[in-house]
Amino acid sequence: MTRLSVNINKIATLRNARGGNMPNVCKMATDCERFGAEGITVHPRPDERHIRYQDVLDLKKIVTTEFNIEGYPNKEFIDLVLSIKPEQVTLVPDPPEALTSNAGWDTIKNKAFLIEVISKFKAAGIRTSIFVDTQLKNVEGAKATGTDRVELYTEPFATDFPSDPKEAVRLFTIAAEKAKELGLGVNAGHDLSLENLKFFNENVPDLAEVSIGHALISDALYMGMEKTIQMYLQQLK
Repeated sequence: MTRLSVNINKIATLRNARGGNMPNVCKMATDCERFGAEGITVHPRPDERHIRYQDVLDLKKIVTTEFNIEGYPNKEFIDLVLSIKPEQVTLVPDPPEALTSNAGWDTIKNKAFLIEVISKFKAAGIRTSIFVDTQLKNVEGAKATGTDRVELYTEPFATDFPSDPKEAVRLFTIAAEKAKELGLGVNAGHDLSLENLKFFNENVPDLAEVSIGHALISDALYMGMEKTIQMYLQQLK
């Protein structure tokens, strides 16, 4: 079964809006695991507008499932990840000031940079994944960087899904097949939801993991976190 990693950035956003420690990010991570989540994802940014660097240090002490840290690999991020040594690091190409991730890596143009960064993480025993779109040249380029996995950037799928699900997923199926052929694991994330997750999972072969935050946390406002996580897990069976 495809693993579900819950991105808890939005919990930190809510906390930061008021100050203090409500809601408690660490307690929420523990609760997500207790409710069935198979991983916790965070995306710390330099301005700490949601997850703070201290949160990452605190979470390392209590996360018992897979800990996945994603972000743009500037020096501060690299140093943080190497000090934490999570099970997985996911590299995204968006600059620190970006509102949210909105594209995959050009793995051809950034080959030398990615090789340098990934080699540091792999030397520390950290599994690496890099954010890519469905262009086969970028999937093939990812293989040349030494990464273990690719994470398919799924916003285009989510946008096109309501009008034509089969066409929306077609290129993702092809990209996943190419990744498997190259010996790369496949993750996915961005705008996956209860409406489109089951279809995506059924049509993308050998999907190892999905990372979901915004939609899942939004659903939990209506249904509660435990029920929401169980509903997402059901879509992945």
